[in-house]
Amino acid sequence: MTETSMTETSEPGRVLNGVLIDETFAEAFPMRGTRLIITAANPTWVRHAAQAATGFATSVIGCGCEAGIERELAADETPDGRPGAALLFFAMSGKELAKQIERRVGQCILTSPTSALYAGIREGEAIPLGKNLRFFGDGWQMSKVIDGVRYWRIPVMEGEFVAEETTGVTKEAVGGGNLLLLARDVASALEGAEAAVEAMKKVPGVVMPFPGGVVRSGSKVGSKYKSMFASTNDLFCPSIANLVPRTEMVGEARATLEIVIDGLTEQAVADAMRAGLDAIIARGREAGVLRVSAGNYGGKLGPFHFHLHKLLGEA
Repeated sequence: MTETSMTETSEPGRVLNGVLIDETFAEAFPMRGTRLIITAANPTWVRHAAQAATGFATSVIGCGCEAGIERELAADETPDGRPGAALLFFAMSGKELAKQIERRVGQCILTSPTSALYAGIREGEAIPLGKNLRFFGDGWQMSKVIDGVRYWRIPVMEGEFVAEETTGVTKEAVGGGNLLLLARDVASALEGAEAAVEAMKKVPGVVMPFPGGVVRSGSKVGSKYKSMFASTNDLFCPSIANLVPRTEMVGEARATLEIVIDGLTEQAVADAMRAGLDAIIARGREAGVLRVSAGNYGGKLGPFHFHLHKLLGEA
């Protein structure tokens, strides 16, 4: 890996393996988060339940919560010895998180054949899993306490749905970590983003909530329209680079994609961002990603500032 100097933007930066890393930071904000463990008879039905439960959960701007599949679990990693998956959910308040969890569990996990549901976090404020859902049993539901933890058994048409009564909520969660990948073309941007997301998935305690972990419609705060509190990040839109007063689409850059990271802790988000940076740098400039930047609002949005150069310095 080589480090040189290069100017493709008005911002200072470091060049590693030909990739310019801006001297900037990603600005993130506090969230409430939890982890759920789902299991099923086989991995196919684990995935069906996991994908349904975490669907339409890319951004709190319009979805109520942000969620994703943290990782798949082997049978020896789950409470009931069956294949499973760990899911992470994030919202701006504990109340909103509880509402979102209850709806998604009831509509997407209770309904999925052979599924069962367990808490992935037991510390912190408790929110319902089976606690209210048990009433679907219409009086036939049964409970059992094992090692001080209450579980509910709800009769369904192929057997019974087992759900732990509650799950814990952490107040240490962080949302909005991000990387902006500026590339030579769309194909290069996609390949780079896919490589970065794969590296990030290996970090425990994080999810990238957008489709495939990647978002093309990066946003800024505010709009010319009074009804909109967020709008397209025109600095990074190549189709209007010649029309806007200022653009970051300079030099060879013709496409930008963003990766957004939510984590149960600040450290988890930092580790994931570092993993993504390392993956892009390892591929080098010839792979097509020319520059990595990050989205921030001058420190006005959130208290968590992930400086790209500091992350690289900690590697």
